[in-house]
Amino acid sequence: MKLDNAIVLVTGANRGLGQEFARQALARGARKVYAAARDPGKITLPGVVPVRLDVNDPAQVAELSAACADVTLVINNAGIASDGSLLDEGSIDAMRRMMETNVYGMLRVSQAFALVLAAHRGGAFLNVLSVASWISTTGLAAYAATKSAAWSVNNGLRIALKDQGTQVLGLHVGFVDTDLTRGIDLPKLAPAEVVERAYAALEAGQSEVLIDELSQKVKAGLSMDPGVYLDTVQRPA
Repeated sequence: MKLDNAIVLVTGANRGLGQEFARQALARGARKVYAAARDPGKITLPGVVPVRLDVNDPAQVAELSAACADVTLVINNAGIASDGSLLDEGSIDAMRRMMETNVYGMLRVSQAFALVLAAHRGGAFLNVLSVASWISTTGLAAYAATKSAAWSVNNGLRIALKDQGTQVLGLHVGFVDTDLTRGIDLPKLAPAEVVERAYAALEAGQSEVLIDELSQKVKAGLSMDPGVYLDTVQRPA
């Protein structure tokens, strides 16, 4: 799918990766970019159309899909993360909160906009996933579980939407330099680099894009014996 003349909706667009998706969409010639956030007053990027969206609120999602019936590309970027061990008290509640946004929120938005995209000859979804879809670590195990589920949903959506001609692109990446990774002392990619590669994959018609070397090597390591996922996350040699 080409960005030129597209009508784009970006969830979680008030900062970080979402804001960069919106900025580069405009730079690549998108006709209109809806920048969605729980508080649209926090969206400061010039040229976008700020819209209110809590992906966990079914009524808001339905209202937005009706109001933005011209959308041809949906970028499911909204996501949350919290750290802590799976054995911590409260870990189930923490995982439940992340599942609501990272999995059910993504699916809820996708369900609402599937018919909108069908009306525009298919369009596309770009779903922001993670290298954590495939590997885990002590402090982010609950988050990784939600991203594994989101990857499966992403693949299920691709199958479900194939007949209507909707492209579904899953984006996997390691650590990106945003508020979400603040405090993590590991190499991080700039949001601009991630979005540039993601849009290139979208325009090339791809179904999956592994943004960085970490994601590429971890994906390849899934079929190793022993599999890379059998221990805590580490950079493959």
